[in-house]
Amino acid sequence: MDDAIRAFMTFLELERHASQETIRNYASDLRQFQAFMRGKHPGLSTLDPNAVKTESVRAYLHWLDHKHEKSTSMARKLAALRSFFRYLQQEGMAGLNPAESVRTPKQPRHLPRVLTKDDASALMEFPAEQTGGSLRDRALLETLYSTGARVSELVGIDREDLRASEGLVHLRGKGRKERIVPIGEVALQAVQAYLNQHPLMEQRDLKTTTKRTPSPVFLNSRGGRLTTRSVARIVARYSNRLAGGSVSPHTLRHSFATHLLDEGADLRSIQEMLGHASLSTTQKYTHLATDQLLAVYDKTHPRAGRPTSTRAAKDIKP
Repeated sequence: MDDAIRAFMTFLELERHASQETIRNYASDLRQFQAFMRGKHPGLSTLDPNAVKTESVRAYLHWLDHKHEKSTSMARKLAALRSFFRYLQQEGMAGLNPAESVRTPKQPRHLPRVLTKDDASALMEFPAEQTGGSLRDRALLETLYSTGARVSELVGIDREDLRASEGLVHLRGKGRKERIVPIGEVALQAVQAYLNQHPLMEQRDLKTTTKRTPSPVFLNSRGGRLTTRSVARIVARYSNRLAGGSVSPHTLRHSFATHLLDEGADLRSIQEMLGHASLSTTQKYTHLATDQLLAVYDKTHPRAGRPTSTRAAKDIKP
């Protein structure tokens, strides 16, 4: 099974153009399953993928559940197994996919946090000092909220990706997918103020910049490209001043989509801007907007008297 896993990792990298993080997660999940199977069959020196049965996958999930693994993690690990054995089937290395008929563990319905428009505006204003660090942080927050970019896409922005005259920015997303999205004037002004005053940026000569020597927009104190973890720390530090506490960069992505929807943007446009492959992924924001509306109503209306389930309300006959 070792060779099969290595071949699958190569396939993910070269054929699917998966990110390094995705490849690491798949490898970790498959190695864990392999270790589980070897624990069940200690006499086996090597594990033949064809020896894995549906019962083995179910036993693996039961073992994870016994270890109090989160249902979201269990679902991800099962998805990794399905993809792995599907690849082996295509390559003629396995006859059946033992994970295909295994039911995905029921997922808890999370309501991702979305900032109110007032909180989003306040967050943008927190980096108020006219120093290099504050200007960078203001530009970073404005860009996240203005474009709905993933944090990995944000740190990948180079100066040549900004098309300020057109109000556009070039983003590189999951699986090496690329897209052009709008960026607002306020965000562009914040980025320009940062580029004009950041000493490390001034040392870069755009005329000599080539594709081989990209010029990142968001830099750390040493002049290197900012990392996703650094961005998460920056967002957490400023958002901690909000009444609801700190948020992640992904909260700004949720807020971007929800606020667009609130203002009448159509789902197809939001799908394009977020870079979702499927419209069904974007449709969660319609549920999110409705749930938030109901939550506000239940909390503030003195005679809301709402049933415990919105479905129950639909069952009431006129």
